[in-house]
Amino acid sequence: MHDRELRLISSLRSGAAVLALMGLAACGGGGGDGDGGGSSSAPGTVVTPGTPGTPGTPGGQVTVPAAGLAVDTSQPDQVVGTGTPASCTGQAVVNAVAQGGKIRFNCGPDPVTITLGSTAKVFNNRPDVTLDGGGLVTLSGGGARRILYQNTCDEAQVWTTTNCDNQETPRLTVQNIRFTNGNSTGQLTDGGGGGAIFVRGGQFKIVNSVFTNNRCESTGPDMGGGAVRVLDIYQGRPVYVVQSTFGGAAGLGNSCSNGGALSSIGVSFSIYNSVLSHNFTLGTGANPQRPGTPGGGSGGAIYNDGNTFTLAIYGTQVTDNTATEGGSAVIYVSNNLTGLMTLTDSVFARNPVSRFGTNGLPGFFVLAAPGQPVVTRTTITN
Repeated sequence: MHDRELRLISSLRSGAAVLALMGLAACGGGGGDGDGGGSSSAPGTVVTPGTPGTPGTPGGQVTVPAAGLAVDTSQPDQVVGTGTPASCTGQAVVNAVAQGGKIRFNCGPDPVTITLGSTAKVFNNRPDVTLDGGGLVTLSGGGARRILYQNTCDEAQVWTTTNCDNQETPRLTVQNIRFTNGNSTGQLTDGGGGGAIFVRGGQFKIVNSVFTNNRCESTGPDMGGGAVRVLDIYQGRPVYVVQSTFGGAAGLGNSCSNGGALSSIGVSFSIYNSVLSHNFTLGTGANPQRPGTPGGGSGGAIYNDGNTFTLAIYGTQVTDNTATEGGSAVIYVSNNLTGLMTLTDSVFARNPVSRFGTNGLPGFFVLAAPGQPVVTRTTITN
């Protein structure tokens, strides 16, 4: 966060009178943390019980917009493998992603795990990449490397416009696939993060996919995204996360300094019919970090920071996530208080209260526009 943003958050901590003017209520539970430091309340919030869809499966009840649906890969541009597991190598995946286009797999009739020896990287001057695992493929980073990388501002991946942080292409889609044991530790281009997938620029969506045991750096005040980190999406369009699972059971969670599953700066997410559970943070000290700490520890499942952006969650279960600092389920900081949050037909449960949070929303810390979040047919409990 910039100096102006830090001054804003400092003012939010300066006293009850200032907090009252902004519709926030001061209370104990941590004080002094730049992510928010103390607790806030969300005036006008209505939390009502609801019945969510079936998260993490194609049977979710909430209708997904056309932009969030899977890409038709019935006529692929490339096929990895020739019918046997041995033919589906990590290098074949890396080569296919580098060429671009619609990519499918022919590894035989049974589930297969492909361990990559290097990160698969999207080239910005090639066709849009759709990686479709057909429900049988798991890509693994072997606990040693990030799995997939897209960055429109990385010269090594070819600059294609003079405005790399706001360009329409490439459009990356991952669908019907699993990502496990990705590790982006030490990969610090553009701030790092994104143990399984890092995306900066273009567009991106995740459909019917599973992320387990991915991680990034264990400390850092703004480091995030054990599974996925996203920056600079074209025209502020949302990243769709549809019918997907992050973690899902004890021992399968994703982790990072912040944002165990998902992390972004200034990027909107629209999450449908998904499961985010058992993800956790590793950092301590919040953002900016307390003196004598390395920073981080907020947003057990989701870490969102920036100015004007949206987090919209529909038909989704967010449960059993933990954070060492704020927002064991979600930390959402709109520094200029223009951000919007929608929670609909979802369940948030067993995300324990951490060092600081928002009154009436256990597992959350929210700084957003007045009246946010808008909560409909949703259960939020300890």
